[in-house]
Parts: sequence; structure tokens; C-alpha cells
Amino acid sequence: MTARLTRGAGGPKRLRELLDSGETIVAPGAFDPLAARLVEEAGFPAVYMTGFGTSAALLGRPDVGLLTMTEMAGNAGRIAACVDIPVIADADTGYGNPLNVIRTVGAYETAGVAGIHIEDQVAPKKCGHMEGKQVIAPDEMAQKVRAAADARFDKDFVIIARTDARAVEGLDRALERAAAGHGRGGWDRSPHRVRRRVPDHDRRQGRRRDRGQRRPLHPGHGRSQGRPGGRPVVSGVPS
Repeated sequence: MTARLTRGAGGPKRLRELLDSGETIVAPGAFDPLAARLVEEAGFPAVYMTGFGTSAALLGRPDVGLLTMTEMAGNAGRIAACVDIPVIADADTGYGNPLNVIRTVGAYETAGVAGIHIEDQVAPKKCGHMEGKQVIAPDEMAQKVRAAADARFDKDFVIIARTDARAVEGLDRALERAAAGHGRGGWDRSPHRVRRRVPDHDRRQGRRRDRGQRRPLHPGHGRSQGRPGGRPVVSGVPS
């Protein structure tokens, strides 16, 4: 009983080790501690705190930017406190400009998660599976994710830069945003929803452009892979 009241240490380091393993990592989504416990009991190596699920569970409302950073980080902390596997958490847009992102990273690190993703949507954001999204300029996103990477206390803490440009600007621009961000900032990258309703020839083209990435991570139903600056990282393609 007492073992379940203590938190496993070294989540970011263990997530990096998983990414270094070369194996596909399936990280099912969880919206509360009980769901996270079920993910762990089922034998999965990591769990992903879902933003849509958190909004539905806490507010009974869709994921349209209603929850604050402290509410999201608080839920992430409760999830991380009850499992011994690494927790990756949705951090929406970072909740503001680069200064806000710095505070966001600190709050999520203090909460005990192993990594977060930050997306390039205009605030107020929407869940990536919804229509009507807008995205910020690539340079603005670059500033935010550089701030996130620099703000980490633990350099193993995983920063995933996610783009929602696929539905707004098309597949080619989404891949360009991911590649440009990877080159500029050396962070982890995640082109969101690249695979949904994409013709086979576009999928093959995307794979050719992303050749050499061999560390897939599936957040729920997604796939991620990549390596920036010699560090094991995440490049996700949720479906």
C-alpha cells in the first residue's frame, strides 16, 4: 500500500531510455489517475495525459482552450504521482508567449511528468481533431519552443513541438514546419494528424522526407520518431 503513495523517480531519464531503445513505444491516453493506473497495469511503458480527455473529465466540455495551465499541470501531477511509468502531458500552446512558456515548463516539471508537447495553434486553441484551427507563424513557434528547451531544469525532460498545420496549410507545409523547427531549435518535433485521410502517395513522400528517423512513439493512436542534435527525441504522427 505505501509503495503506491510514493512517486517513481527519474521519469525524464526513463523516457529517454525508452526512446533510445529503438522499439515502438505505445503510450495510451489517460485523463485521470485511475485511467493512468489502468494503462500501467496493462503493461504499457508510458502514458500520455490527453488534453481533450482532461477537459471532458474536469469540465464536461470540449477541448477549446477552457482549462488553464495550472489546472492542466495539476491534473498531470496527480497522474504522475500514482504511476511508476513516464508521463507525457499535453501543454496546449504553452499558455502564452515565450515568458509564459518558461513558467509552463517549470510547472509541469514540478508536477513530475517526463515531457510535454506544445502546439503551434493560435489561442484560444482547439483539439487537433477539430475543424477551424489556425496556426501561428513558424518563427513565433520557434521562439516558444526554444524558451521551453532552455527553461528545463532536467535536460532529459522531453519537449515535443507539435504542428497542427496539416489541416490548415496542407501536408507539405506541415512537414516543412516540422523540419524547419527541428533544424532551428534542435527540439523534439511532432507533425499532428499527418496520416488522417492522406493519400498513399503523399504518405510515401512524407516518409522519404523524414528518412532516418527510427524511434517511433505512439501517443494513444499516434506515431512519433526523430532525433535532434544527437539526443533521442519524439516526432509524432497521431492519426
